[in-house]
Amino acid sequence: MSTSTIEKPAVKVSEPLFGKKQRKLISNPLDGDNPITVQVLGICSALAVTVQMKPALFMALGVMFVLTMSNLFISLMRNIIPSRVRIIVQLVVVSTFVILVDQIFKAYAYEVSKELSVFVNLIVTNCIIMGRLEAFAMGNKPWPSILDGIGNALGYGAILMVVAFIREILGSGSIFGFKVFNELGINYTGNGVMVLPVGASIVIGLVIWAQRARNGYKEEA
Repeated sequence: MSTSTIEKPAVKVSEPLFGKKQRKLISNPLDGDNPITVQVLGICSALAVTVQMKPALFMALGVMFVLTMSNLFISLMRNIIPSRVRIIVQLVVVSTFVILVDQIFKAYAYEVSKELSVFVNLIVTNCIIMGRLEAFAMGNKPWPSILDGIGNALGYGAILMVVAFIREILGSGSIFGFKVFNELGINYTGNGVMVLPVGASIVIGLVIWAQRARNGYKEEA
């Protein structure tokens, strides 16, 4: 006598919104996979907008908005974008959000927008953004793509703020425009090298060296 077994349908277990895998999308770019110190991307803007902390903060916020929203929209459209024109579509999406950020800055932070000048518009060509769209958003669902965008933007912004802090405190003796040394009664004239591009190069080089040395990072032969 044969007995038949009734197979139960497989139950799909939905992934948690902030499981281990999801948390890594945010935490990895902050340290071991940082876009600036490890991947060496976005160096140009890190050199250009880090003379003071305020414009660096606005740049970081702008990149976070553009990268997160671009990742989301590209992920939503990933199955309908023809392969031949995917780069063009990505540029159109990024450009749309960059224009939006530029207009918001001009409306609510005009002085900062003048300091950032053309560098806001150059977010369009930021290799961090285009790299994440191509490498991640085109092959993943919207929620992971959002987290990936936030994580990489936070990693980028963190380095920007560290470099800006060092350059502003040494170059101008201030933090967010507040004259720290003057309030302490110290006559500090500032280090002129720190307000020049060469100063940014030195600081970023030291930050990259410190971060890689701490993590034991070695270049592959």
